[in-house]
Amino acid sequence: MEEKILLVDDEEDIREVLSFFLSDIGYSVLTAASGRKALELLCSENPSVVLCDIKMPEMNGIDLLQRIKSETPDTEVIMITGHGDMDLAIRCLQLDASDFITKPIEESVLEFSLKRATERYVMRRQLRAYTEKLEQLVEEKSRQLIDAERMAAIGETVAGLSHSIKNIAGGLKGGLFVLEKGLELDNREYLQQGWHLVRRNVDNIRNLSLDLLNYGKVGSVQFRKVDPNGPVREVLRLMTARAEEQNILLEMELDHTLEPVFLDPDAVERCLLNLVTNALDACADHEPPDGTHRVRIQSEKGAVPGVVYRVIDTGPGIEDDIREQLFQSFFSTKGMRGTGIGLMMTRKIVELHGGDIQAESEKGKGTCFIVRLPAEPPNMPGDVSRK
Repeated sequence: MEEKILLVDDEEDIREVLSFFLSDIGYSVLTAASGRKALELLCSENPSVVLCDIKMPEMNGIDLLQRIKSETPDTEVIMITGHGDMDLAIRCLQLDASDFITKPIEESVLEFSLKRATERYVMRRQLRAYTEKLEQLVEEKSRQLIDAERMAAIGETVAGLSHSIKNIAGGLKGGLFVLEKGLELDNREYLQQGWHLVRRNVDNIRNLSLDLLNYGKVGSVQFRKVDPNGPVREVLRLMTARAEEQNILLEMELDHTLEPVFLDPDAVERCLLNLVTNALDACADHEPPDGTHRVRIQSEKGAVPGVVYRVIDTGPGIEDDIREQLFQSFFSTKGMRGTGIGLMMTRKIVELHGGDIQAESEKGKGTCFIVRLPAEPPNMPGDVSRK
């Protein structure tokens, strides 16, 4: 396909002579006697190269060059100058003209300059097409990767849920077997054991359902400026009776110098509630070192503005290889009794607040969960509300 060239010169004789030459060497030639007409043709005909005289009335060549480069930056522009216009020619090159030729115009020089300009235009157009194709390919592959990661996450979730349900089903089956034996042998002790197993696993089903519902609610948080000690007080109020039933001393240690921070108090309360529940369960399965187990909730200032919560227990502690898996999907240290969803939810809440959570533990001496939350979550909108 012939490349279109727009020839701009206010002298008719020059336009005619150059038009014949350009047509003869294979170009499709458009002509304009002024910069204003050239801009009209530029929009309607989209030439690949503009050949333009520098000195013209009304709009000179430099002004036209600047307009061309602002409106169609890929268009190549060759400037025609006089021998005494070298400063103007250099100025044109600085404004991204592809070349300049001097009057009187030598046909071989003009042909070479045009060939180089059209090659640059074609190469730039091909590069843009390749870039767009590459961007589309990257977008498609990224979408496929996201879909694959999403499916992998779904698969991991299903596998974790299946494992939890399988454990509960196994417990129910075992309880029913013991119940049947008790009925068959008319053994009251077997009946009581079987009923205990069935009731415990029914509780596990209820807890699993509640955990899943609560996990689904964590997708949004509502930030407001509050006293960071509020969630600690509420957790202590809710969990004191249970701790007393298990003969565990539940304590709190508050930093009253803490400034108000932006957080979702209900979500942080659920987070601390999960950690305290886990701590109580850990202590219940372990003989206390000094006669009484203790679980303590602390609040304190962090190294950066915000709040640090600690939940400390005197339970059996967690081995290093297990501690590294604590926040993985559906991982639990409670065996048949746990689903792992509580710690998943806790981590999710902390991450939504822009914070981090970690566990420190020593085997036989207890565990400390540390939650660090910033004073203001990242990217929080001005209305201090985010979903």
